Amino acid sequence: MPDGASFTASNFSCTEGERRYLTYLPASVSDGLQGLVVMLHGCTQTPEDFAAGSRMNALAEQHRLLIVYPHQSRGENAQSCWNWFRRGDQMRDRGEPAILAGLAEQIAARHDVPSDKVFAAGLSAGGAMAAILGETYPEVFSAIGVHSGLPVGSAKDVPSAFAAMSGNPMPRASTQRAPAARAIVLHGTADSTVHPRNGHEIVAQALEAGPVQTLQTEDRGQAAGRSYTRNVTVDGAGIALVEHWEIDGLGHAWSGGSPDGSYTDSKGPDASAEIIRFFLV
Repeated sequence: MPDGASFTASNFSCTEGERRYLTYLPASVSDGLQGLVVMLHGCTQTPEDFAAGSRMNALAEQHRLLIVYPHQSRGENAQSCWNWFRRGDQMRDRGEPAILAGLAEQIAARHDVPSDKVFAAGLSAGGAMAAILGETYPEVFSAIGVHSGLPVGSAKDVPSAFAAMSGNPMPRASTQRAPAARAIVLHGTADSTVHPRNGHEIVAQALEAGPVQTLQTEDRGQAAGRSYTRNVTVDGAGIALVEHWEIDGLGHAWSGGSPDGSYTDSKGPDASAEIIRFFLV
């Protein structure tokens, strides 16, 4: 860790509950923070594990970012999963979304982070919770990153969660929804834990309440030994509303991650770098 940086543990509590979290404050903070990123780990992971695997703290130094890693304890979920599949944790002002949004707002205010530079990203169950935050609190989170995650409302309990993970999400009721946060979605084509079909559904949800007129482009490329397809949807002003990365041969793992953490694959596009690029437009 660079001289002047800090990686500290704290607790946040509100009427909906409390969570432990780690905060990485970069040494470059003296030049002013450019944003805050809430990083949500996957099942069986810890904040320390996720920080090591994603290498997000290195990007925090480069881009002057404050990174927060909330911790889902086994007391809240036996596998330390964020409870994206429970009705009470899929809505505004309730459960885990309220806790995480409150945590982000408190830390952003404490460190004078601009209100339009607060973001959330996650892997698997953490990605599913990031998608929920983007829909329930778009005024708090300007953009989200969903890696190997699931769409909002795709399950209501454990059996339907496994069905959604296998590519059969619950249908959502057709209701009027407010525009969601901008989203970057990454998924491996060889993911046997969370079916890649879920990535397509996350994209559809992110766009369903957006502008009528958009432009979509597609390109293919290679990075660190894996090919990928990237679809980008922009609005009339040319701002990317959604990016969807499908990474060939990637399983249920953080693309371009470090072997120091679990559920990572060193091959492929650097998911952390692409997420930060998308956030900081």
